[in-house]
Amino acid sequence: MKQRLLDQFESFCRLAGQAAVTFQAGALLFVLDEVGDWKLLQSLASAHKVIVAADTAETLQGAKERGIATVVLHMADQPVYDKLGQAMLMCVAEELLPPGARVIAIYSGFEPNETDSMSVIDLADHLGRLTSRDLQQLGTSVPLDTLQTVVNLALEIGREGREGKPVGTLFVVGDTRKVMAKSHPTGFDPVRGYSRKERNLKSSRVREGIKEIAQMDGAIIVAPDGTVEAAARYIDAQASEITLSKGLGARHWAAAAISRETKAVAVAVSESSGSVRIFQNGEVVLRIEPFRRPMKWRDFEYEPPAAGE
Repeated sequence: MKQRLLDQFESFCRLAGQAAVTFQAGALLFVLDEVGDWKLLQSLASAHKVIVAADTAETLQGAKERGIATVVLHMADQPVYDKLGQAMLMCVAEELLPPGARVIAIYSGFEPNETDSMSVIDLADHLGRLTSRDLQQLGTSVPLDTLQTVVNLALEIGREGREGKPVGTLFVVGDTRKVMAKSHPTGFDPVRGYSRKERNLKSSRVREGIKEIAQMDGAIIVAPDGTVEAAARYIDAQASEITLSKGLGARHWAAAAISRETKAVAVAVSESSGSVRIFQNGEVVLRIEPFRRPMKWRDFEYEPPAAGE
């Protein structure tokens, strides 16, 4: 069994090298579930730029010694498509790749620990005009690990919805005191009265609770350390002189407005499409499209034909 997996990995490495030439890709990105064959990847790196990403640093031990670039994701419980998006984001942030690069991604799309999928990804389609400097600026106002947690949660909400129905919501992260001053409660605050530990998004239990709260009207305010300071808040910031694409609703205008009047970063989930948009300084700096949304079953009426028909 192990030999078969090694042979399969070697075959994908060979195919990835051929695809890089055919599609003029700038790099090969391997998302690994377990320690890779560093000697094989090193030989591949002699002709192509190779980057390996994994959930833990332990999985990547030995790669740097072979001259292979590495990215640690810390996303063990997330779908592989979200890992791909985060890996690309981190590669740009760490200047391993330019924002407009074309990448051949190799990963386990169907079976864990089994390399079985390959995709050609144009970063320009996913990251738009985002640059490494933009990401570094995001990190100065909001720690990237907190932003990553919020964005991953937003992606889950956009992809899963709640109880079979799509859900749109708004997170505002950072510059908490000023954001609270420029917003007011819409009514009952579901997080009021809980300790900071019971409101921190680093806990999976808290994240699941926030998915329920996301169905309520108003914004969810998150501190730089990942603590949910308040929920169901109406944004009072003015949206005058802000320009957004057609079709974006009040939630996105509020996100743009609060991100312009404060140093906060706003993360909006579109109810209609599940798309996640990150706002800073009144503008969309990143849009992430959900790879998958749940299948919807619809009832239909059926009348059997009358006798003799």
